[in-house]
Amino acid sequence: MPSDSDTPSKPRPGLAPFLVVGGVLAAVVGAVLVALAGGDRYAILGLPTPDAFTENALTVVRVVTEVGSVVTVGSLLFAAFLVPPQRSGVLDVGGYAALRTAGWAAGVWFAGALLSAPFTAADAVGRPISAVLRTDVLLELVGTLTQAKAWLFTAAFALVVLVGTRIVLTWGWTTVLFAVALAGIVPVAVTGHSSSGGQHDVATNSLLFHLVAAALWVGGLVALLAHGRRRAEHLGVAATRFSKVALVCWIVMAASGVINAWVRLPLSDLLDTSYGLLVLVKTTALLTLGVFGYLQRERGVKAVVEQGSRAALVRLAGVEILIMLLTIGVAAALARTPPPQSAYVEPGRVELALGYPLDVPPTFGRLLFDWRFDLVFGTAAIVLAALYARGVLRLRARGVAWPVGRTAAWLAGCFVILFATSSGFGRYAPAMFSAHMETHMMLSMLAPVLLVLGAPVTLAMRAIPPAGKDAPPGPREWLLAFVHSPVSRALTNPVVALVLFVGSFYGLYLSGLFDSALEQHWAHLLMNAHFLLVGYVFYWPVIGVDPAPRKLPHLGRLGLVFASMPFHAFFGVILMSTQTVIGERFYQGLGLPWNTDLLADQRLGGGIAWASGEIPLLVVLVALLVQWSRADDREARRKDRRVDQGEADDLDAYNAMLKQLANGKPPS
Repeated sequence: MPSDSDTPSKPRPGLAPFLVVGGVLAAVVGAVLVALAGGDRYAILGLPTPDAFTENALTVVRVVTEVGSVVTVGSLLFAAFLVPPQRSGVLDVGGYAALRTAGWAAGVWFAGALLSAPFTAADAVGRPISAVLRTDVLLELVGTLTQAKAWLFTAAFALVVLVGTRIVLTWGWTTVLFAVALAGIVPVAVTGHSSSGGQHDVATNSLLFHLVAAALWVGGLVALLAHGRRRAEHLGVAATRFSKVALVCWIVMAASGVINAWVRLPLSDLLDTSYGLLVLVKTTALLTLGVFGYLQRERGVKAVVEQGSRAALVRLAGVEILIMLLTIGVAAALARTPPPQSAYVEPGRVELALGYPLDVPPTFGRLLFDWRFDLVFGTAAIVLAALYARGVLRLRARGVAWPVGRTAAWLAGCFVILFATSSGFGRYAPAMFSAHMETHMMLSMLAPVLLVLGAPVTLAMRAIPPAGKDAPPGPREWLLAFVHSPVSRALTNPVVALVLFVGSFYGLYLSGLFDSALEQHWAHLLMNAHFLLVGYVFYWPVIGVDPAPRKLPHLGRLGLVFASMPFHAFFGVILMSTQTVIGERFYQGLGLPWNTDLLADQRLGGGIAWASGEIPLLVVLVALLVQWSRADDREARRKDRRVDQGEADDLDAYNAMLKQLANGKPPS
């Protein structure tokens, strides 16, 4: 009996009408829930009340914008990773259709983000939207209000994606657009009410996880449903891959949602406040989606893979997407509803700036043991360690040995990331220049050295099975393509790597950029990521065990290390001798009674930069010389084997060539 995938049928209509209806329902749900939450939210926040149109229109615009963003992200995810491209790297039919869908959704996202800026401004000042549409008024408000400005940044990301989807056709550039779309989620996430008040570091980090996971899950399912309705090829592959992504996203959403609610809502207010009831509604929707996800894997995906039947997958996905869209409406209402008054405790200026208080001065014991887990980098360190351990165990199960030293180096590097961001150093880093500099050195000078010695790419190439000659490319092929991509080749260029590595010190701290970044939590996240990635890019071609896109001779590696050493020493000397305090306004604003001599703390940071910078480079130098010596030993053994097998070595071959030339014969 033929499956429904083999039975000819009329083409089904696109998903646009379904998404429009779902989006309208989500907008209505969001607006109704905001209205039911009561009009005292503006009084709670001490804000003037706008007119009803502005208040409701902002909710509707936000829902439409979020629908556009998740469809954009999910469609690009689908085109880049869930369906295979052609052998030439050009997108296949399914990938190209998803790319076009992403383009239309990016247009909606762009328009919604542009509209959100003036509506957010009008809502913040309690005036009708018509009163803020004057150019001078709007520019002043957008320049003052952080979230209105964030919407403009989001619009810029959406515009880049919109233009890119009309230009690119290859898999590689589609992955770049996917990364840009993910970045477009960040600006609004880090400037909402989660980014202010006590524990805003935890609230913001958890919200970032929540929104990214939601975009991947909701948008990916929309793209999968559209692919199934088009009856395109590779549905079984796409459904299997997305099922794994969806499970991870559900776990991340559940965990991050619990953390975010725990920060904002006391358990006693869960049933007695509008905010608590909205949290319960969203939690119920999330649990329902988890049930549908389970049914999807057990019925829909199995039916496609084993029987080629698409009916169960399309039916379940349609209902699941509808619930997801309604959940977006609930989330929009939740974002427009302030936490209950009882949850709000007036934070001190230190807690308001950092997200947590610092009541006691740092001591050696506190720096080591006074931990505050960093949700972003702490989680990343644990996940990276777990993935590496899984790869090693997979090799051992196949009877393949893996050097213990590499495993120890990688796990030590992951621990350094965890320690630098979650220990007392991470706690005090935003408030003290010296602690910040120690964190900087650990992330840029120590952790990358250990990570590159762990050879993660080589491990992945051995642990992950290849896709096969005629099979669609998988994680192994994606990783290999990234290693040999133009981006990797450009970043590992010796000049580029050196400029990024040593230039970051001068560009960040001596240009005033660090002063501006101190007040923003997202800027601290970006700085830490930059330190870690730039360090990895520098050390990878120098001492990395993994083959680098640009292979440098050992003498070139040695020269690169020597070239970087004076710049680090000179930077430390500048910090120790300067009379200007970097970040003075921010540090003075904290008013920490045990950190009054800011210049002395900065000079301590300069000493840390000098000592912590030179010592790892000496370790790198030793490691490089050892690798060079081992390479020479391997080459000598190779030549000895050739001689033992009766082959002439290089010197004998050279002398024979000279003898032939002397006798007037051409060299053989």
